[in-house]
Amino acid sequence: MQSRTPAIPSNAWFKSSYSGANTSECAEVAALAVFTAVRDSKVPDGPRIAVRRDSWVGFIRGVQRGEFGAG
Repeated sequence: MQSRTPAIPSNAWFKSSYSGANTSECAEVAALAVFTAVRDSKVPDGPRIAVRRDSWVGFIRGVQRGEFGAG
């Protein structure tokens, strides 16, 4: 089943501060009241992932704690 991400204002998107100014390979995030959306910065009109805000916060906390090893 495919669902659609609600409309997101263009000024809601931002790149991570870890991305650096001269790189085109990064994800952009739009943190809104009910959900957080993620998209590929190289394809801004392409696919997006939207998750409930509390799920996104849990994911970020897990990343910060190193719960998702690289490899």
